[in-house]
Amino acid sequence: MLQVGVLLHQAKSGRLIVRLSKEVKPGSFVLDDRGKKLGRVVELIGPVRSPYASVAVSTGRLGKPGDPVYSTG
Repeated sequence: MLQVGVLLHQAKSGRLIVRLSKEVKPGSFVLDDRGKKLGRVVELIGPVRSPYASVAVSTGRLGKPGDPVYSTG
């Protein structure tokens, strides 16, 4: 697992907003620190130098702001 960012908050739409530190492609799955799937990256938003990811939640476990977010590749 590779840490790709930090969870910021849950948007009103229900999606998770993640501040990215590594490049992630839309459609990629993101995981919590236990390797459990949080959801799938739907879109990348914000400036190119410091992007954010909007993640469609696929589980009831959301995590809390500041938690690291991982990807498998």
